[in-house]
Amino acid sequence: MEALSSKQKKYLKSKAHPLKAVIQIGKAGVTAQSIQSIDAALNSHEMVKVKFIAFKEEKEKFLDEITAGSKSQFVSLIGHVLTLYREHEEADKRKYDLPK
Repeated sequence: MEALSSKQKKYLKSKAHPLKAVIQIGKAGVTAQSIQSIDAALNSHEMVKVKFIAFKEEKEKFLDEITAGSKSQFVSLIGHVLTLYREHEEADKRKYDLPK
């Protein structure tokens, strides 16, 4: 999976702005179950926001674990909200047309 270019990240950030966080990381932290939830959300939405309710100070530590576990790419981390993207495997089901 290629890393997102700055142009692609800018495009995705603009598309992510109106989205609501669909996953919340609470007192249990990042678990296998939370990563499965992120993976399922990415399968249906392609881009998701993850809100840190707890572990706010340690959120940067969890980035690699979350992106590796969900096979997603980091888009942004604004405040306590992480935005992730994973292109849909089927071209006709893709919601976002990334710039080259």
